[in-house]
Order: sequence, then structure tokens, then C-alpha cells
Amino acid sequence: MIVTRAKSLKGSFQVPGDKSISHRSVMFGALSMGTTEVTNFLEGADCLSTISCFRRMGIHIDYTPGNSTVLVRGKGLYGLTRPEGMLDVGNSGTTMRLMSGILCGQTFQTQLTGDSSIQKRPMGRVIDPLTQMGADIKSLPGGGLAPLTVTPAKEGLHGIHYISKVASAQVKSAILLAGLYADSPTSVTEPYVSRNHTEIMLKRMGADVSVSNTTAIIAPDARLTGDRIEVPGDISSAAYFIAAGLLVPGSEILIKNVGINPTRDGILRVLKAMGASLEILNIRNTDSEAAGDILVRHSNLKAAEIGGDLIPTLIDEIPVIAVMACFAEGTTVICDAAELKVKESNRIDVMVKNLSSMGADITATEDGMIIRGGKPLRGTLIDSMEDHRIAMSFAVAGLLSDGETTIQNASCVNISYPGFYQDLDRLGAFK
Repeated sequence: MIVTRAKSLKGSFQVPGDKSISHRSVMFGALSMGTTEVTNFLEGADCLSTISCFRRMGIHIDYTPGNSTVLVRGKGLYGLTRPEGMLDVGNSGTTMRLMSGILCGQTFQTQLTGDSSIQKRPMGRVIDPLTQMGADIKSLPGGGLAPLTVTPAKEGLHGIHYISKVASAQVKSAILLAGLYADSPTSVTEPYVSRNHTEIMLKRMGADVSVSNTTAIIAPDARLTGDRIEVPGDISSAAYFIAAGLLVPGSEILIKNVGINPTRDGILRVLKAMGASLEILNIRNTDSEAAGDILVRHSNLKAAEIGGDLIPTLIDEIPVIAVMACFAEGTTVICDAAELKVKESNRIDVMVKNLSSMGADITATEDGMIIRGGKPLRGTLIDSMEDHRIAMSFAVAGLLSDGETTIQNASCVNISYPGFYQDLDRLGAFK
């Protein structure tokens, strides 16, 4: 993919459905009694991996490509059946980690695998707490890496109180889902609150879920009931267009129906502090998930310090925030974000290496980056490392750079946003 400097971006559109909510709607729908209707489902590769896995465990799911409405015909907590062969989650860490929590409560053995990226990502962070609950999970290569074998717990699962070292919605969700099969309540305390889609959706479907400060608690043996889930647009996908609209001179973009859940809206709070011209219009609740339309106009940004409890609310947006920081006045410091090292790529190293090659003044730290804004960027060859968020971030950077920016393996955006380049084009990016 070749990207050159854009003149201006104008228009209105809607980004695809939220990836986190789309995953959960299929999983929790499968564990519910009755039909769950999901509208605006994200047709990205990761979410299609979730559909494939649950179909292979006997769940009837009505989905046809090009139709973002999905019907999940659930069979209850104990309705899954043993699949033939390994379940392949593709590139989806959400599928791997959340299904680990579900599968350790089943009566059959299962093996989970994924692509080469998944097989390098840390699964010990879910294996350890699930093992404390009595689960039998083995890392086949060792070291807490996939593939994993999940065997029924000999004495059943036990409720625990787990204190997590990281604020991770995937870790929290895996434990809470296992808690549905435990013999007593299960709770998870995080250092900061991570995204709370699991708590919202499970409670709506009938689970006994409560939250106290940074602790989420679930009671076992719920009877979940199928529901209608309207998935709002993904704020992580909207972030690239927010960035482009703020940075490209003369731009004005309206992004409709974007999820603005308070555990996900950190980028909006940071950008307002950076002086962005950004308005949230038509705010509403979509199945207990807040949503609104985001209007952005070209702005002169100033630097910010980003860390602490903000990080879990914008962890996936940090790569594109780093791009914006290159054009902000002053020095932006991003800290407390070591989690970036264990995403689809080491996003700290990849962002620093690629932005440096474009002429940015950026330094990696142990848990983040320091970006000194104001240096012009020039196009170059970018290795996306097959990481969708890296590819999309550098597409934005290319719109602001001299010369041509060539993104290798640019099609990896299909993991979360199959129509990304087409939507950029509709706004005038490639004219």
C-alpha cells in the first residue's frame, strides 16, 4: 500500500462495529438459552475466528459474508460439544483468552491454537489464575504459550479472589467466565479498571455481576438468556480517522455511532487536553453501551503526558497517538504502557523504529515512548509486522509526510477493519 500527502479530508461515515463487543456477543450468546441477535457485527478476521470456533462446538450461528446481522442460537452454559481437532483462533488473542475461561468449565478436552503471532503471545496470564481455580490447562510448547490443551477439572472449578498485576479485560473476562462454572463467587481486582464490556453484557443477559471500585465479582451457575445486541462503532477504528481529521489541514470529518464507553474513551479525553477541535454529538445509550457521533476538525495540537489509569482506556490507540504526538507542539510522554510489548507486535519498538525512519524525534522507554513533536516526516518503507494497528497508524502518518510511504503487508487491516483504505479514500485521502 502506497500513501502520499493528503490535501484535506471531508465527509461523514460510520466505522465498523466494536471488535470487543462483537466477540463477546457471539461467545455469550452461545452460552445463553435462546437466540441472540447481533446487529452491526464486525466482519473482521478476528471476530470471524470466534464464529468459526463456536460453530465447531455445535452452536448454530446464522451469518453470511456482507451481512452484519448475526443470529446465535445458544444452548446454555453446558450446551457446547467437543470439536473435532484443534480450535484455531487465527490472530485473535481475545478469542484464545476468553475461550480458555469458558472451556475449563466444560466436560470435554479441547485444544486451542492460532497463527504464528498468537503462538508468541503470553497465555500464562490466564493459565495461572484459571489453574488456581482448579482448571487443567497445559501449554504444549511450555512457557505459557499456545497451543493449549484444556482438560476438564477433576474436582470442578472453585471461586477465587484474583489480584491481577495488569489491567487487562481479556484476563478479567477469562476469570469471570470461568466463574460461571465455579462452586462459589469469583472476583478479580485490577490495578486500574479495564474495559467493562463483559460485565455489562453478562449482567444484561442474566448473570449476577457486580463491581466495586476496581473489583468485578460474578456468582456461579447463571441462566443466561439470549438478547438483542446492537454493536456501536469501534472507537479504536475511529481513532485513525480522528487523527487524520485533526492533522490534515482543512479537514472536517463526522464519524457516526461510535462507542464512547467510559472505559474506552481515553483517547477523547487526551485529545481534548491536547487542544483538539473535537465534539461529541447525539449522545445515546446502545444496549447499555454509550455511543455518539464524533466531529473533528483540523487542529494545532500540543503535547501531553499520558499514563496511569488512562492507559487501559486507550491501550489500542497508543500507536496512532504516537503519530499525532509527532505533529504536536512540545514533548509527549507515554508511560505505564508496557502492555504494548505483548500485542500482535512489540508496538513500542515497532512505532519507534518506523517513526524514527520517517524523521521523527522519538525514544523508546521501558514502558512507553517520548516523542518530541515538530519535526517533518518523510515517506519511507514501513514494516507493519502484520499488525493491523501499526498498518493503520502509518497510513495516517503517510497522509502527513513528504514523498511516498509504502506499507508492507498492508492487508493485515482485515483483522479489525476490512474496509479501512476504502473509507480513507471516500474522504479524499488518495485523490
